[in-house]
Amino acid sequence: MIRAVVFDVGECLVDETREYGTWADWLRVPRHTFSAVFGAVIALGKDYRDVFQVFQPGFDLTVEREKRAEAGQPEHFDDEDLYSDVRPSLEQLRKDGLWVGIAGNQTIRAGKILRSLQLPTDMIATSDDWGVSKPDHRFFEAVARETPCEPEETVYVGDRLDNDIRPAVKVGFKTALIRRGPWATIQQNDPDADRLATMRIDSLAELPGRIAAFNAATR
Repeated sequence: MIRAVVFDVGECLVDETREYGTWADWLRVPRHTFSAVFGAVIALGKDYRDVFQVFQPGFDLTVEREKRAEAGQPEHFDDEDLYSDVRPSLEQLRKDGLWVGIAGNQTIRAGKILRSLQLPTDMIATSDDWGVSKPDHRFFEAVARETPCEPEETVYVGDRLDNDIRPAVKVGFKTALIRRGPWATIQQNDPDADRLATMRIDSLAELPGRIAAFNAATR
């Protein structure tokens, strides 16, 4: 039985179009050029942070985040950046009696923003809170410690095979791979997408029904 659901943040709950656009502006490169290089880096299986090195060798993302904050341009997202299916889907899952959490590779500031949105969840945690980032297995072990269910009773929902699905499966979680955002679009035909994901979805709106059907089949 599935008793808990934990969500990734970027491109699962939050549309990062605006955030990456502001990084292109900060680097003073056209947004479409930044996006094209971003996609190429993902397709090559590289770390997304390599995108910044293309435009500014030696770029330190942590330092530049601080510079942006000092310049009055800190990382920011709000309700307008949430995908439209987020709130109703989380609300339905809780109505269905599932424990709902959020845990992703995010900064302390992003964690504060997420909590300020008052999403219907039982937990919100970030990699900076725990001092370990995906795909490190210790991140998912931290998720397991915070979740009041066993990993095999928990679905981790993410958009990336490399950061979300593969490491979550190794720690024993069930998984849901959502097809949206650049990673999911580029990685969608990877054999692991069907082989490892417990379920594949195109919208979070599908998730309550898919979980209900899964649980009904296990009774």
